[in-house]
Amino acid sequence: MPEKYQFDFELRQLAHFHAVAQHLHFRRAAEQMGIAQPALSRQIAHLEQALGVTLFNRTRRRVELTHAGHLLHERVQPLLNSLQRLAPELDAVAAGKVGRVRIGFTGLAMATVLPAIIRTFSAQHPGIRVELNESPTAAQIEALRNGEIDCGFFHPAKATPEGISTHQLLREPNGVLLPASHPLARGTTLHLHDLADTPFVLFPRHLNPGFYDRILTSCTAAGITLKIADEVWPRANAIGLVRAGLGATFITPSEARTLPAEVVFRSLGGPAPESRLVAGWAKQDSPSPAITAFIRIATDGKSRR
Repeated sequence: MPEKYQFDFELRQLAHFHAVAQHLHFRRAAEQMGIAQPALSRQIAHLEQALGVTLFNRTRRRVELTHAGHLLHERVQPLLNSLQRLAPELDAVAAGKVGRVRIGFTGLAMATVLPAIIRTFSAQHPGIRVELNESPTAAQIEALRNGEIDCGFFHPAKATPEGISTHQLLREPNGVLLPASHPLARGTTLHLHDLADTPFVLFPRHLNPGFYDRILTSCTAAGITLKIADEVWPRANAIGLVRAGLGATFITPSEARTLPAEVVFRSLGGPAPESRLVAGWAKQDSPSPAITAFIRIATDGKSRR
């Protein structure tokens, strides 16, 4: 045991001291603790010797706490109260009734499946706190590996990252978000080749290489080379630049349900980049009950309806 955790007294001696401090009477304290009075007196004497102070002033008529005794009583009371609560709290953690789950997510997750998953989980496990952090795919994978989040909702690469388990949640083709003043905004369905001369606002490739490459592959299939005006993150920044008239961006129909007046969403016919979303978590031999419960709900299609 590390030296800083080694003491010359025992927890039971603190409990015996607490009983005497409450009653200020050795016989009544001994009866409460279920031990003989001489044994209780010896425990108090051992504690005083270990601490190097006198805890009680004793006379034939009364027992009083010394100044040191008052201080120890103040410190011991919350400690013993905390220990009394420890067993039921540990039982609740083991049963998955309390705890926390740290979640990483992308904008697509929050626009589609994540709200329903959180709603279902919170209804079934009201004692477990859900902590949310929006971050790009690459950051979530790194956070899973480092133990900084428990479950991520991100866009998968071609190969599943080492040490990570994933479950596919959705696949959705992208449309295009245009400034309302764009000449092509009046159409209903566009094709990528219609957008050959339109600058696009994307995101840095290293944040989500799988989706980035699918965008370029779709453009190649449509016979165009995408004009990239800027790369920003998060998605809200890209939408802001589209509102400013600086270009277009790709977005799914789910993400386009609520848009400001200055932009319009148009579906894409023919080749179109596909957004994919998975739930991912680090492979563990013994995940906590809270994490196990969350992953079960996240991967259950019924919770997302």
